[in-house]
Amino acid sequence: MNLAKSMKWLSGGLLALFSIPAFAALNILACEPEWGALAQELGGDKVSVYNATNALQDPHRVEAKPSLMARARGADMLVCTGAELEVGWLPILLRQTGNPKVQPGQPGYFEAAHYVRMLEIPTRLDRAEGDVHPGGNPHIQTDPRNITLVADALAKRLAEIDAANADYYRQRHVQFAARWKTAIANWEKLAAPLKGIPIVVQHKGFPYLENWLGLKQVAALEPKPGVEPSSAYLSGLLGQLQRQPAKMVIRAAYNDARASEWLTERAKIPAVDLPFTVGGSERAKDLFGLFDDTVQRLLDALK
Repeated sequence: MNLAKSMKWLSGGLLALFSIPAFAALNILACEPEWGALAQELGGDKVSVYNATNALQDPHRVEAKPSLMARARGADMLVCTGAELEVGWLPILLRQTGNPKVQPGQPGYFEAAHYVRMLEIPTRLDRAEGDVHPGGNPHIQTDPRNITLVADALAKRLAEIDAANADYYRQRHVQFAARWKTAIANWEKLAAPLKGIPIVVQHKGFPYLENWLGLKQVAALEPKPGVEPSSAYLSGLLGQLQRQPAKMVIRAAYNDARASEWLTERAKIPAVDLPFTVGGSERAKDLFGLFDDTVQRLLDALK
């Protein structure tokens, strides 16, 4: 090979090398889509995110398939809700994969529930009361103000684990926080007519949404968390709503619609299918779309 050909080959090789996208610094396994979306907002192209669940799955019950175990083995960081939402499957996953980086107590183990004020903390624990979580209701993602608090903590943790890119994560956090603050103000302005509106919930998964918007829960379709209603219970609930009317019944995208549709037909109130997390509706493609769609669907049900 003469000198000219060698230089041409070398130039081509260098060009190809610099054309390869930079490898993500951190592999993140998110237990729920909302935390995967938040990690992507804060981590940009420095992270590779895989969600263990999707919006149409009940996050309480997930099968630890081989593909999920492989992701857990290769993860640098785990981002989950905590508060025992994943108690039915995450401990098994961590034990079987044995990845030391993401075990509880390590920097790579992050629980969002640690950074918000928990609601519905039970005063006593009894399995007879249904699927009750000792640390409080874990569905914290339905209040965007909780996303703000979790984002603050998650940005710091990313900077701690990947110190070489700490400035990058801080910069993206500042940008996200400013956009998020503006979005919350807009959602709260739009949602003002929802304050004080009586609702029925299918599963007790919305206390944070109710607290944020001032919605008033008057009944739940599940007699106890995680327990399907009987015909007798539904009939009693129908009688209660005749004395104490509600404007709508709300459910998450992953909930079975049959019970809420039964109530809709008889109580003559609309059923509202909320995305509940990122990916729960066509519009909820990211965290901003999640709350755009949630607020709009609730407002539409008032018309």
